[in-house]
Amino acid sequence: MGRAVVDLFAGCGGFGQGLAQAGFEAVYVNELHPDALSTYLLNHRGKLADRKDRHSNDILEVTQKPEELASLASSLKDEHGEIALVTGGPPCQGFSEIGHRRTFGVSKTEIPSNHLYREMATFIQAVQPKAFVFENVRGLLSAKWSPEGEKGEIWRDVQKAFKSVTFMRGGQSMGYEIRSELVFAQDYGVPQNRPRVLLVGIRSDLNPTLPSGDDIVADGFLPSPTGVKPPDPVDILSDLVDPHWKSRWETTEYLRDAETDYQVRMRTTPDGTVLPAGAVLREQQYSRHADHVMARFQHLIDHGHENLPRELQTKKFNQRVIPRVWGPNGPKITATSLPDDYIHYEQPRTPTVREMARLQGFPDWYEFAGKRTTGGRRRAGDPSIGDWTRELPKYTQIGNAVPVDLAKAVGAHLIEILDL
Repeated sequence: MGRAVVDLFAGCGGFGQGLAQAGFEAVYVNELHPDALSTYLLNHRGKLADRKDRHSNDILEVTQKPEELASLASSLKDEHGEIALVTGGPPCQGFSEIGHRRTFGVSKTEIPSNHLYREMATFIQAVQPKAFVFENVRGLLSAKWSPEGEKGEIWRDVQKAFKSVTFMRGGQSMGYEIRSELVFAQDYGVPQNRPRVLLVGIRSDLNPTLPSGDDIVADGFLPSPTGVKPPDPVDILSDLVDPHWKSRWETTEYLRDAETDYQVRMRTTPDGTVLPAGAVLREQQYSRHADHVMARFQHLIDHGHENLPRELQTKKFNQRVIPRVWGPNGPKITATSLPDDYIHYEQPRTPTVREMARLQGFPDWYEFAGKRTTGGRRRAGDPSIGDWTRELPKYTQIGNAVPVDLAKAVGAHLIEILDL
């Protein structure tokens, strides 16, 4: 059965990589930012990367041209048969509490990206996939268009947009059965406590085989928690620890073989090879911290924030040490777009790009395009003057991504219930 997927607002490809591992094949990708799209295409060489008609930046240039959108939908169907899935996570900065604070007081109705869910609905109406998945941040559930608005009004508008998708098929009018749920990534074996809103639509002419039971998420439209314990940070990162990191500032090859099952999985290439000691290691470049910064980090590793010397104190938010082992309640961290939010459990430094990628489930062969990091204003733009341009360095791409293993669980579940 066909497992073609259209990946909208795809970012650097977290959802796409998870779906690929589940058995889907991306046949069209949309992502506004050129660096994130370049990352996605770097990891789809010979497929999407060589087809300029199979990827786009601004979705409005597609959805606002009905004839071109219809032509694209027809072309995709001719080439791949019925599209199995459309997935998308429209930019969420305006929905999250932190993101909205960074928009400099601009009303959420004035933020263009806050309305892109409608373009996703338009795309779905044209392509008519068997199913779709919309994902976003938890803040969407309570977000208001303005301070005077009603709590949750944006979420209600989002649901209304997808429920309104209708089209004629075989002489019949149809749309989608829709369910939604707030899920936590750690419930699916992901080493993060990362909440995501997932809304799933299944085309109304299909009769999916939904499992029965009292613990089924979203009436069976989403997978139940796997019960798999998330791996501890030491099991994720120990093979990357370089005792000479301060003298070389970058580790360019694996210093030892994989030591845990998770590390084996991260070091397995698409052809099934497990990268051994001595193989090329990418993105293991370290930040050059000042001596007093490393002294602060070492104190936090050894003692936490207790009795932090005055000379090591800062007005900056409380940075958190990634623990060597999770506590009894599992992970309490969420990968972010800032490289200095967290400190390595053993070495007085912030995590590398590769280490953050592993926490998100990206395999080590996965490449990232663009700058390593950049300044805060350049990441946020300045909406107060109508500047919506944003740099998207590697850390930000990774922090914005859907965890790969969460997406894989969703994809595998949809394959099962839709008999794909």
